[in-house]
Amino acid sequence: MKIKLTKDRFIGDNEPCYIIMDVGANHNGNLETAKSLVLSAAENGAEAIKFQTYIADKMYSKNTPAFSKDLMTPYKLIQKYQHPREWLSILSDIAKDNDIDFISTPFDKEAVDILEKINVPYYKVASPEIGDLELIDYIAKKDKPIILSTGMSYLGEIEDAVNIILKNNNNNIILLQCTTLYPAPVETVNLKAIKSLKKIFPFLVGYSDHTLGIHISLAALSIGACIIEKHFTLDRKQEGPDHPFAIQPNELKSLTIKVREIEKAMGDGFKKPHELELKENYQKGKRSIIANQDIKKGTLITKDMLIVKRPGYGIKPKFLDVVIGRNAKIDIKYDQWITWDMI
Repeated sequence: MKIKLTKDRFIGDNEPCYIIMDVGANHNGNLETAKSLVLSAAENGAEAIKFQTYIADKMYSKNTPAFSKDLMTPYKLIQKYQHPREWLSILSDIAKDNDIDFISTPFDKEAVDILEKINVPYYKVASPEIGDLELIDYIAKKDKPIILSTGMSYLGEIEDAVNIILKNNNNNIILLQCTTLYPAPVETVNLKAIKSLKKIFPFLVGYSDHTLGIHISLAALSIGACIIEKHFTLDRKQEGPDHPFAIQPNELKSLTIKVREIEKAMGDGFKKPHELELKENYQKGKRSIIANQDIKKGTLITKDMLIVKRPGYGIKPKFLDVVIGRNAKIDIKYDQWITWDMI
């Protein structure tokens, strides 16, 4: 299965994993920092840079209590880190100039309309918004691929969202396994859900990673994730809700290198010696039947005259019983591999 995610890029079977860097709140409300994040993501190998377009008044009730780890209420936190929507066209142009896809997760219909104006190639729905079927319906009508993050979701909730999209004659859906914890402890990740989602839904499946480091993302790739999404920061030591679990530019570089190496290592699944193994190691490293003593021409060959060891230039060991009982056609020196024309 494949989906054309952008004009230049397919994802799915036998296609490279698509790596998205999620800025979240890590722009710190500063446009120059946001620009630097776009440039750094492009420089270090990401396929896409993603922002989040939200407004506190449309996202949280002012009465929502603070999360246990936060000093601010969610409303105040979102209000502090919401970026001006005028940024989107500026950042999109920078991304285009640097050959990286630009997207932003919309949290309201107005955000969708702005993203349509700058012609984002696809949409990403955040895990908490998977239950906002009206918003998903509005996005689905734009007839572009939709990535659904599934953190905190039961299968029925995922199915509801999927059905809304399908009712709009849009089947370009990618699901992301996700755990909505920041950071996510490794025991909460449930990577096997990637396989489960693939079995249950006829869609591609990726992974949105909130764990520390890059190793869990690499594990997700190895079991079939077609997308890897990680939060991205220029410096993890900065203040802000998304910096502590985000990866830095050097870690992104390491991630992209390792992802491409793992993809090469996957191969085609057909079990046979690689052509480079056959070039030299196959014969020198395999074993064959070798003379364990001098054997005179005409001698009846017995088992004690033979040994099996490397290299593999001679008769294969599986034919040992065939060689025993034959006569030597020529003088065979000690430690010489035996070939069929010698007996």
